[in-house]
Amino acid sequence: MKRNLLILSIAVILLLVPVYSMASEHTAQSNAIAINTVWTLMAGFLVFLMHAGFTCVEAGFTQSKNTVNIIMKNFMTISIGILVYYIVGFGLMFGPDAGGIIGTKGFALTNPDIFDFGIPTEGFFFFQAVFAATCATIVSGAVAERTKFSAYLIFTVVIVATTYSTVGHWIWGGGWLSEMGFIDFAGSTVVHALGGFSAMVGAALVGARKGKYAKGKVHAIPGHSIPLGALGVLILWFGWFGFNPGSTIAGTDSSIASIAVTTALAGAVSTVTSMLYSWIRYGKPDISLTLNGCLAGLVAITAGCAAVTPNGALIIGAVAGVLMVISVEFFDKVARIDDPVGAISVHGVCGGFGTIMVGFFAADGGLFYGGGLKQLGIQVLGFTASATLAVVIAYIAFSILKATIGIRVTENEEAEGLDIGEHGMVAYSDINGADVNLG
Repeated sequence: MKRNLLILSIAVILLLVPVYSMASEHTAQSNAIAINTVWTLMAGFLVFLMHAGFTCVEAGFTQSKNTVNIIMKNFMTISIGILVYYIVGFGLMFGPDAGGIIGTKGFALTNPDIFDFGIPTEGFFFFQAVFAATCATIVSGAVAERTKFSAYLIFTVVIVATTYSTVGHWIWGGGWLSEMGFIDFAGSTVVHALGGFSAMVGAALVGARKGKYAKGKVHAIPGHSIPLGALGVLILWFGWFGFNPGSTIAGTDSSIASIAVTTALAGAVSTVTSMLYSWIRYGKPDISLTLNGCLAGLVAITAGCAAVTPNGALIIGAVAGVLMVISVEFFDKVARIDDPVGAISVHGVCGGFGTIMVGFFAADGGLFYGGGLKQLGIQVLGFTASATLAVVIAYIAFSILKATIGIRVTENEEAEGLDIGEHGMVAYSDINGADVNLG
C-alpha cells in the first residue's frame, strides 16, 4: 500500500512539474514586462520634467519683460507636441516602413497590435511623445524675445509632424539609417541636432534682437536671473538620467547602470572644461557658459551613452565643453546669428559632434577600437542627412510664415516686452501690484 502511494505521488509530481515550469516561465515574463513598463514610464516622467528645466533656463537667460512669453511657449510646446505626435508623429516614426523613409500606420494609436516594443504600446508612446516635445522646445530659446507667439506655435506643429518624425523613423523606426547601423542611442541627432539646426534657421530668418548688433559692434543683452537659469540646468541634468538610461525601454537591462555613469561623467567634465576655457579666454570663469557647458556634454554623450566606455565619455564631454564656448562666440561674433540661450551651439553643434564621436569611441566598431572607418562614415552620413533635412524644412516653414502672418513682433512690442505685447501681462510685480521690469 505504501509502495503504491509512493509511486502515485511520484507520478503526480512528474505530471505537475511541466505545468509548474510553464506557470513559472509565464510569471517571470509577466514580471519582466511589468518592470520594463514601470521603468519606461518613470523615465518618461523625468523627461517630462525637463520641460520645467528648459523653461527656467530660457526665462533666466532672457530679459524679465519676456518671461511670460517664455513660459507660454514652453507650456504650449509640450501640449502641442504630445497632441501632434499622437495624431500623426508616432505612426510616421514607428509605423510599418515604406522604403526606409517613413512609417505608414499607427496614427492616433490605431492598430496597436501592429507594434511590438516589449512593453504596452501606450507606455512606449508616452516616452517617445515627451521626447518629441523636447526637440521642439529647443527652437524656443534661440528665437526668444522677438518672435511672434503664433508663428512659433505653427512651427512647433511642423517640426514634430515632419522633421522629428521622419528622421526618427530613419534612425529608430527601422528606416534606412537604422539598416546601415547608425548609432544614436538616445537622440544627439534625432532630438538635439534637429532642434539646434532648426533653431539656427529660425534665429537667422527672424533677425537679431534690437540693439544686439549696433554700430558695427556686438552688444551683450544679459538675462535677468542666473539663479533661475542654474536651477533649470540642474533640473535638465536630473532629467537626463531618464533621457539616456530610459532609452533602454527595459528596467531589466543592466546596461542602465553604465549609461547613467557615462551620462554623469560627460556632464561633469564638460562643466569643468567650459568653466576653465572661459576663464582662460575671458579672464573670468563665466557662469552662463559654464551652465551651458554642462548641457553641451550631456547633449554630446546622448548618442553614444550606451556604446562608449566611461573614459570615452570623459573625452567626448571634455571636448564638448570647450567646443560649445567656441561655437557660441562664432555664432555671436562671426555668423551674427542672435541666439539668447546658446541653443544652436549646445544642441546643434554639440549634438552633431557627439553623434560623429561615436564613430571614434564606440567600444564595438569605433575607429579607436580597431573598427576602421565604417562606423565613422555611417555616423557622418547620418548626421549630415538629418541636419540637412532639418535645415530645409525649417527654412521652408519659417519663410512661408514670414511671407504670410509674419514671424517678428513690432519694434514697440519688442521694446516694451513680449509679455505685454503678446499676452497683456507681466511676470513680476511689486507688493503694490505695479509692474517691475528687471530686464
